Amino acid sequence: MRITQGTFSYLPDLSDDEIRAQIQYALDNGWPLSVEFTDDPHPRNSYWEMWGLPMFDLHDAAGVLYEVNECRRAYPNRYIKVNAYDARFGRQTTALSFIVSRPAEEPGFRLDRQESAGRMIRYTTHPYALDLPSGDRYPQP
Repeated sequence: MRITQGTFSYLPDLSDDEIRAQIQYALDNGWPLSVEFTDDPHPRNSYWEMWGLPMFDLHDAAGVLYEVNECRRAYPNRYIKVNAYDARFGRQTTALSFIVSRPAEEPGFRLDRQESAGRMIRYTTHPYALDLPSGDRYPQP
């Protein structure tokens, strides 16, 4: 199973040149970037760990890609994404977000069904990765 979150998630993984092109597109639009990582890619987990601070002062795609690669080296078995922010409306709005790295094995999700009063049925997703403790959720390369 493949986690599909963010822009380009239904496409094959982007190469470094394609990532650099998307970063440059964001910078050309005046959008600052940040790098985030997680081992819990649940769709409702929108707050991933930040890799450093948002890069408001970088205007070169090579600098952002350097941070992406440093995060990849530090967390080879985590999901890593790049976010671009658009502040034109006076608030922090995510203009572009895409996954740039993922674990080699993605365990996926289980759908849990719950029946409740009034014949109501509720479904929740449970990531198989959460069955292991944090830090042990994905095998090391």
